[in-house]
Amino acid sequence: MKELVEYIARSLVQQPEQVRVQERQSGRSVTITLHVASDDIGRVIGKNGRVANAIRALLKVQASKEGKRVFLEIE
Repeated sequence: MKELVEYIARSLVQQPEQVRVQERQSGRSVTITLHVASDDIGRVIGKNGRVANAIRALLKVQASKEGKRVFLEIE
């Protein structure tokens, strides 16, 4: 899941070298934290959060295949 978020984020931003993704697992829950440059945060969140929600939907599909719950935090 970490690789999926990193690939999507690098495709969206203007400064892909500043994209960092951290993954923390606790039981069946996975928290993915996405760090991007402050200039690019609007591109990752999107208008009314549409891009962020689309990323979350893709993560939810992948997590359900693995029997896990996933949370995405964007910083």
